[in-house]
Amino acid sequence: MTTNLRLRVLGKSKLQISEIGFGLWAAGGDAWGTTDDSQVLNAIDYALEHGVNFYDTADVYGSGHSEELLGQAMQGRRDKFIVATKIGWRDFDGEGQKTAYTSLEKFIAGVESNLKRLNTDFIDLIQSHINFRDPTMEIFLEGFQRLQKDGKVKAYGVSTSDFEYLKAFNADGGCASLQIDYSILNRTAEEEILPYCQENNIGVIVRGALAMGILAGKFTAETRFAEGDFRRRWHENSDEYEIFLNDLQIVEQLRELATPERSLAHLALQFTLHHPAVTTVIPGIKDISQAEKNIAAGLLSPLSAAEMDFINKLVTPGQGRKIWPA
Repeated sequence: MTTNLRLRVLGKSKLQISEIGFGLWAAGGDAWGTTDDSQVLNAIDYALEHGVNFYDTADVYGSGHSEELLGQAMQGRRDKFIVATKIGWRDFDGEGQKTAYTSLEKFIAGVESNLKRLNTDFIDLIQSHINFRDPTMEIFLEGFQRLQKDGKVKAYGVSTSDFEYLKAFNADGGCASLQIDYSILNRTAEEEILPYCQENNIGVIVRGALAMGILAGKFTAETRFAEGDFRRRWHENSDEYEIFLNDLQIVEQLRELATPERSLAHLALQFTLHHPAVTTVIPGIKDISQAEKNIAAGLLSPLSAAEMDFINKLVTPGQGRKIWPA
């Protein structure tokens, strides 16, 4: 069974990817509470059958477990998947503020470990996970380009919201993609970054479209997050709790746009796809229920001008706040 999820071309990579992708951070099981591997694998099956071809993971999600799960899911049908993964944070040198990849040889070995966990001989899109310009950036770029020539990597990009870093990373024009936090609550990328991506044929992968779940409309001032869920800080830190309460007020006003057919979560996902720079949005998925709801957003009609006007009055274009980890 296949649904009619629309495809968009990811910048200069020429990869045709589904507008709704599959985020595998939560699948690692170490940041969003406990997960069930069998449920994640079932969700991947469901998503694949319903038109999702883009799957985004990283070497640090579950210390590599997320990549291993995706590798397991791909066996016997690698051609059905467009795989994006990331490298950079494993064994990061916090004191020196640089990655562990201090030589080209170390970096190539690092990507080989991505390939091993994914159980594949090539990666469609490899991304630097480091969100600022560190001393190893040039090694990353040289490594990505060599791997591209060797056929082990089809395209490469970066995950950041730092405009100056993005421009440095794309200095030679080879950057194919940007992964960035972008949502109704965080429209800061609209100011400079998204226009730059359009001008330079850099595809945009949106993470954080649901603002870590806030825009799904299921949280209240009394919501408390479980042990092992990094969002606990939202109610344990008084400053972050005030910000959380303000976000909830915006969500309450957004409810006016929701309908029985289109939930607040659908609205949030469609908002990101409304921007012409955006290629895909990758909400996190842990089970079939979440996959089904996210895919449904991609089958609805785009937001109208009136609906965008309503949103623009709530959060001014180019404004909002960066939501950790941005």
